[in-house]
Amino acid sequence: MKTELDSLATALYVKTDDLLKDSPQFAPWRPAVGIAPQLSDAELVTLAMMQAMLGFTSEARWLRHARAHLRHLFPYLPQQPGYNKRLRKAAELIRYVTRALAVDTTLWTDDVWVVDSTPVECGRSRETVKRSDLAGWAQYGYCASHSRFFWGLRLHLVCTLRGLPVAFALTGAKADERETLLDLLTVEPQLIDERPGQTLIGDKNYFGREFEQQLAELDIRLLRPARKGEGERAGSQLFKPLRQVIESINETFKGQLDLERHRGRTPAGVAVRVLQRILALTAAIWHNDHTGQPVMRALTAYDH
Repeated sequence: MKTELDSLATALYVKTDDLLKDSPQFAPWRPAVGIAPQLSDAELVTLAMMQAMLGFTSEARWLRHARAHLRHLFPYLPQQPGYNKRLRKAAELIRYVTRALAVDTTLWTDDVWVVDSTPVECGRSRETVKRSDLAGWAQYGYCASHSRFFWGLRLHLVCTLRGLPVAFALTGAKADERETLLDLLTVEPQLIDERPGQTLIGDKNYFGREFEQQLAELDIRLLRPARKGEGERAGSQLFKPLRQVIESINETFKGQLDLERHRGRTPAGVAVRVLQRILALTAAIWHNDHTGQPVMRALTAYDH
């Protein structure tokens, strides 16, 4: 009898394979003449999702586990250097599949979004900071929820109320959350064009008359808690329960998907490891949505 993870993996493989047949331009480039890879791109995406879902932060350990337990799904598995190289080259494919899965859910058209950012730590020692290939992108920033400074990046997320990622970006730790949000909406104007009168819920960092005016011009209604010195704002009674929704999404990434233990050492390495985790969350929501399971079901339900 197949496990639930096997069912998810099979569904994702079929979906990815069909997407690549319809849009082969999203596959990583490779020479027209040469040896065809033994692990297909659809299998690679599925393998990457399962690694994040099962909490393997080490690629070497993950491949050892897969060889021991997942041969029925993956007859051929590459060595760690080859897997790492192909994974980094497949970043755009993973992004494309993630969006396709999100669109293929009943949650995609939700008229309420939540926006927040969460730290993605990339190093702690001074020597790591000095020698890291991430220098220039990663920065020192402050994490208010843990009351500490960190060196790394920020993952900015726009999600539905039930946790489905709609848009996301990785920036330096000091990047302005408001500017990043506006950039996300500018890059993909169809997100707003398809949803007139969208409501967006954010925390106190999403403030400013000019910022709110820019959102209003996009036909987005911003709801946020009042800052010190401000009068009570509309919808204030909703923020406490909705804040728990945002924290739940962040906890899924950090607790169940090990976002802070990504082990990325280069910009491409960090980016694809974050994409793996967003893919895993989206795939689980997509699968639950299609099989009639509770959408916010814990990802551990897919563990062996």
